[in-house]
Amino acid sequence: MPELDASDTAAAARLNGLLVQVASGDRHAFEQVYQLASGRLFAICLQLLRDRNDAEDVLQEVFTSVWNKAGQFDPAKASAMTWLSMTARHRAIDRLRAAPPRAMDDLSVIDDLPDGDAQPPQAAEQSSDRARLAQCLETLESKRRALIRAAFLDGSSYEELARRIGSPLGSVKSWIRRGLGQLRVCLER
Repeated sequence: MPELDASDTAAAARLNGLLVQVASGDRHAFEQVYQLASGRLFAICLQLLRDRNDAEDVLQEVFTSVWNKAGQFDPAKASAMTWLSMTARHRAIDRLRAAPPRAMDDLSVIDDLPDGDAQPPQAAEQSSDRARLAQCLETLESKRRALIRAAFLDGSSYEELARRIGSPLGSVKSWIRRGLGQLRVCLER
């Protein structure tokens, strides 16, 4: 990570001060925080959500939260940009988790993965790889298969999966780890 030069340090200090002013209800400081940080926060939201409309909605939620919770910012613990970035990231992840889950047995998600503009030989190989992955997934016990799909294709956290199926977190992690091991062995054949 590159070192901050004097202007970056000054900008970070300025943003810290502005966020402290926002906590006291300073609307002008809030506008400045928006001008300084909205571009980076929008990029975070867009990267996670992959949908411009959702990213814009989440960015609005982020700044509503910033206005309401700026008093929780502590410049001794983190910089303003770090605090703002984490707020944006958490809101975007909350939006992803609130979206209706995809069917756990739907393999069409694998077909939607980007191919990186592959040439015909590479495209054929990728198609073969997807088919092998789908075939190997089918060899897994249904619970492991569903957990792996939910964790890696739907983006569900292990904790969320444990709550969803009513099992201890350690068990869920073990089932997924064993399932991934079985997948690896199957794919290496």
